[in-house]
Amino acid sequence: MQCGECKDRNYITTKNKRKHTDRVELSKFCRKCRKHTPHKEVK
Repeated sequence: MQCGECKDRNYITTKNKRKHTDRVELSKFCRKCRKHTPHKEVK
């Protein structure tokens, strides 16, 4: 998952790509920004 502000890739997720085709977006803690930011799933 990639931070929405600094574009740093922080987290790795697994999901069923057949059932959930849309991209996941969660609020996670970014170590580089040192705050909670929206993180989006990237390819």
